[in-house]
Amino acid sequence: MIFVCYPKCTTCQKAKKWLETNKLAFEERHIKENNPTIEELKDWHKKSGLPLKKFFNTSGLLYKELKLKDKLPTMSEDEQFNLLSSDGMLVKRPILIGDGFVLVGFKENDWKAAFGIK
Repeated sequence: MIFVCYPKCTTCQKAKKWLETNKLAFEERHIKENNPTIEELKDWHKKSGLPLKKFFNTSGLLYKELKLKDKLPTMSEDEQFNLLSSDGMLVKRPILIGDGFVLVGFKENDWKAAFGIK
């Protein structure tokens, strides 16, 4: 599994600790140093089953500076993918890419369900 995160993010830290506590092997990827590509984002979006807007870090400074809350509804999917791939700080994190699934953000119950943990 690939764990895409920003190490200073407290939610990412909680998710990483959760993975380690549950003894789940993963490869860590720093989202700012290794930005997701358009192709990766399209693949993850498809596998996640989530609306594309769920991939945006809506609480991030860059999101707010660019006034994306107002702009996203009128942007095409291609424009949104281009924007997401331009800066890792625009992407909601953590993202966990497993075999046949993609989890965006850390909601413990969703993660437990993905791994069949009670």
